[in-house]
Amino acid sequence: MTTFSSTTATADVVTADLNPRGNPMLLEENLARSRMREAEISAERQRLAHRLVVARRWRRLAGWAERRAALKARAL
Repeated sequence: MTTFSSTTATADVVTADLNPRGNPMLLEENLARSRMREAEISAERQRLAHRLVVARRWRRLAGWAERRAALKARAL
């Protein structure tokens, strides 16, 4: 990436990065995109963990129902 500097009316230096398409991207925008991507990755991991917990719960419930059905079948 190529970086360049420009000055604003208050003489503060603003650094921007050029993305591969050549559009200037301000540091704040780059940071926001990075944080958004980190949030997406975190949400994806959380969804996966939730799905694993739910699958484990259903497996336990199915085992309990199977054992209960077997007990009732023997009682008949």
